[in-house]
Amino acid sequence: MNDHRTLFDKIWSEHVIVVSPQGEALLYVDFNLINEGQSFLAFDQLRIEGRSSRRPQQHLAVTDHYLPTINRSLGTAGMPNPEIRRVVEMLDENATEFALPHIGWHHRDQGIAHVIAPELGISQPGMLITCNDSHTATNGACGALAVPIGGGNQLRHVVATQTIWLKKPKTMRIAIEGSLPEAVTAKDVILSIIGEIGVGGATGYAVEYAGSAIRAMSMEGRLTVCNMSIEAGARIGMIGPDDTTYQFLAGRANAPKGADWPRALAYWASLPTDADAAFDRELSVDAGRLAPMVSWGTSPEDCAPVSGAIPDPSTIHDGDRRRHVERALDYMQLLPATPLDQITIDRVFIGSCTNSRIEDLRAAAKVLEGRRTTVPGMVSPGSSAVKRQAESEGLDRIFLAAGLEWRDSGCSMCNGSNGELVAPGERCASTTNRNFEGRQGRGALTHIMSPSMVAAAAVCGRITDVRRLSRD
Repeated sequence: MNDHRTLFDKIWSEHVIVVSPQGEALLYVDFNLINEGQSFLAFDQLRIEGRSSRRPQQHLAVTDHYLPTINRSLGTAGMPNPEIRRVVEMLDENATEFALPHIGWHHRDQGIAHVIAPELGISQPGMLITCNDSHTATNGACGALAVPIGGGNQLRHVVATQTIWLKKPKTMRIAIEGSLPEAVTAKDVILSIIGEIGVGGATGYAVEYAGSAIRAMSMEGRLTVCNMSIEAGARIGMIGPDDTTYQFLAGRANAPKGADWPRALAYWASLPTDADAAFDRELSVDAGRLAPMVSWGTSPEDCAPVSGAIPDPSTIHDGDRRRHVERALDYMQLLPATPLDQITIDRVFIGSCTNSRIEDLRAAAKVLEGRRTTVPGMVSPGSSAVKRQAESEGLDRIFLAAGLEWRDSGCSMCNGSNGELVAPGERCASTTNRNFEGRQGRGALTHIMSPSMVAAAAVCGRITDVRRLSRD
């Protein structure tokens, strides 16, 4: 019998309280993040039932989805849409009533939940973290088991009991081996994986990303990779903790301190997957063959290297896939065989929980410095701390001089919940994680790519291989 265990199995087993006859496990939740989303449904039900939060200090309410990234000095008057305004107000009210810590819109640490949780040292190796958001797996880059939950009954259960019922998934390891070529980023790595296995390729699995290319990545890059696990069908994406993880967490507000630090390090060092541990599925990716990626359709799996072209549906034998591509090209207003670098764009967006950290902004600014954009766009940092850091480095001045807007932090144009939308029929080069129909606005045409690729598109007014600009 193989007693060697995976990172996932170690953390899962430490959190199981009981297993039901139906096979579901009741797990203890170390920390729970809450955004506006549908969380008001959970709090309404808790009120009806007369329940309170069992361990309020192990929760953090974060205002990010519905919060506008401009006009915050106007208060609620800066939110002209009454429905958006009310959703923001309800999270304020619910956090106060249930005595939950809350990072609201005027808080010094305000930002996107999955940016500020690692930034504040909340996300730590070995923890089980939940949040009513599909991109909760982002926190798995810190060696945590981070799981998205629903904003209704599941969130209600976590707030009231500090536990959650989950079905144990199978395990998958995706190893990215070798060195990444010029201008290939973490965003290109995860888009390449999704393009290869499809949006359902990891459904039912907890994915561990491994290999020399992952080990060489910064924490920002790892967070990007884990962030888009859900786009491959996985609810859980993880990376084993190592020196990069420890150095990232050291000294952060909620990280262990004093005598607790060496004890934490000793525990964290026990978590990485054991040699010879068995996974239910294994995949290997050659990092050296990867290239800057661009999405062309209405799903993250609809992507290709920037040197590629729009596919021809008539050559696709699988009927379901052919019909999807036909519909995607109709929505995206694109013709088969069109080279990707001939597609013009109307605006750009740099932000989201995928690509709004300081490393992302530096990469975009490096391309934009000394250049002017030919299309409008906005930059929304992932947190107030990222914004302060960027301004201290002068990145804001580079974006403004290039012709882009410099906004406050929040989810912004990623999901458009706050009214920041791409206009119908507009084509947007975006660092977001999703390109579904209407994701950035009704009729919006979204092409997802890395920050440097978005910057290159902004300069040229079309999808552009950033490597060409870097050689100029």
